[in-house]
Amino acid sequence: MRFDILTLFPSLVLPYFEDSILKRAVEKKKIRVFTHDIRAYSKDKHKKVDDTPYGGGAGMVMTCQPLFDTIRAVKRKNKGPVIFLSPAGKRLTQEKVEKLAKLKGMILVCGRYEGIDQRVIDELADEEISIGDYVLTGGELGALVLADCVSRLIPGVLGASESPEEDSFSKSLERKIEYPHFTKPAEYKGLKVPNILLSGNHAEIAAWRKKNLRK
Repeated sequence: MRFDILTLFPSLVLPYFEDSILKRAVEKKKIRVFTHDIRAYSKDKHKKVDDTPYGGGAGMVMTCQPLFDTIRAVKRKNKGPVIFLSPAGKRLTQEKVEKLAKLKGMILVCGRYEGIDQRVIDELADEEISIGDYVLTGGELGALVLADCVSRLIPGVLGASESPEEDSFSKSLERKIEYPHFTKPAEYKGLKVPNILLSGNHAEIAAWRKKNLRK
């Protein structure tokens, strides 16, 4: 899977892939991550990428030219969909993540300020995705959330002990949240692990876990 992440702040993005599971995924070439500084494509002599909104209003809007040129340059290397992280997009779900994980790549566009000139979205976006009904200072966190969700479903990214098949919201768990988890010791400060989990009866444990899935 190839992720191309378009942002004004590449330094916010790359560190996330330098530790833990995603670091191993990069090292094993299961995923490839490239950042692209939108400002580098600006033709303005001061590398300006925003301007005041037509019609008035607070804040600034990201302008067309740098985004058009960045996206078109990246599309020559990545044939995957262009996805804008936006509060106006469809809500990200595990089911959607499972579909995206089957792709070979994607281009993630991170907005800033009050938003992006709508003409860029209308002309170049394949889809808009939202990670929730709240507002962030930029799309970088949304891009990282999406890349993380997708990456862990790519074969070979997770080890056998970290299988995604029984993750919360997975198809095997009927799109519900996982059952409660416990580990050693069996009792801590008078708090005990449910006896059924200590029984060794796998059928009864499976039944208990299914009964205790959370909505």
